[in-house]
Amino acid sequence: MTTGETALGTPAAPAYGELRELLWRALIDCDGAGAVALVRDAVRADASVQVPIAAERVLLDLIAPVQERVGTEWAADRISVAQEHAATATNERCVSAVADTAASALPGQRLGRVTVACVDGEWHALPARLVTEVLRLRGWTVDHLGAQVPTEHLIAHLHRRACDAVLLSSSIPARLPAAHTAISACRTTGTPVMAGGAAFGPDGRYARRMRAAWAPDAVGAHTLLVQGLERPTVEAARLPDLDLPHLSDQEYTLVGKTKRRLVKQTLADVEEAFAPMRRYSSSQRERTAEDIDHIVTYLGTALYVDDADLFTTFVTWTAGILGARGVPPAALLPALDSLLRQLTDFPRAEAILTAARTTLTVPGPGRPV
Repeated sequence: MTTGETALGTPAAPAYGELRELLWRALIDCDGAGAVALVRDAVRADASVQVPIAAERVLLDLIAPVQERVGTEWAADRISVAQEHAATATNERCVSAVADTAASALPGQRLGRVTVACVDGEWHALPARLVTEVLRLRGWTVDHLGAQVPTEHLIAHLHRRACDAVLLSSSIPARLPAAHTAISACRTTGTPVMAGGAAFGPDGRYARRMRAAWAPDAVGAHTLLVQGLERPTVEAARLPDLDLPHLSDQEYTLVGKTKRRLVKQTLADVEEAFAPMRRYSSSQRERTAEDIDHIVTYLGTALYVDDADLFTTFVTWTAGILGARGVPPAALLPALDSLLRQLTDFPRAEAILTAARTTLTVPGPGRPV
């Protein structure tokens, strides 16, 4: 989410640079009371506009960028997992504080009702919460279901409470198969679906393959809702596999079914090829096994959407994470080589793994070597 003409079409508020630094310090210091007071004061101080506009500015130009910084600092190993969790929890309190501050000034006439939910397995709930509160500020009634919503419970909710659209959020690409299932299931109820979040790829490429509308941010979601989304017909309902005909080669299915064996063999091969691993503690070995598990999971996801870039992006990101923690990115090469050997009869998987290996071994801007 960016600054600019975000808040209800009005010019951007003055720079939030100083406020972002103050909020960041409050998050890192676990100063929840200070953070909440800061965002409440920021809403009230913007006297040049109506309260809903000021509240949206604080959500999108203050809280959202600071939350993005939380993720960046964790990836660079400058804050711990505990600090990241604490900061996110405090930022969630800040979103609630902004919503409470603006509650009495919400538009009286509602534009319609929507449901906002994170797909099954998606725990990053703050992006969906930001969308929810922006839509409420702009006049929508929103049923916010939060993180990790099982698809069957989402569908049960839609049968109880009809809405104009379902907005599905996911930040983790590994949840794309679950997202596709949810999109298809929602469409069988006759409810339009909009997707958002980093999981759905650049410009929402994966959302569109799954027959969902896509919005880049909260303001974009509002714009699409105002324009109106076409309701799917019963005749349009179909199994998710029909949207992705490449799945007929069974590579995605077979990699998923043999995942445990793939991870076990890859772990053994990495230990053989990467000498430092032989001195790892049990905790370090466990973390390495988790990393390999993630690699196989993302390989499966890339097979699901038939996009090598998804896997290459993940491997490059993982190399950066490892590098920030003192592990040479080259440690990933034995894992990729092992999977290549194990998947010689899987042409799409071979192509994806080869592309990722090339990215790691060929020097270039932003590429680990």
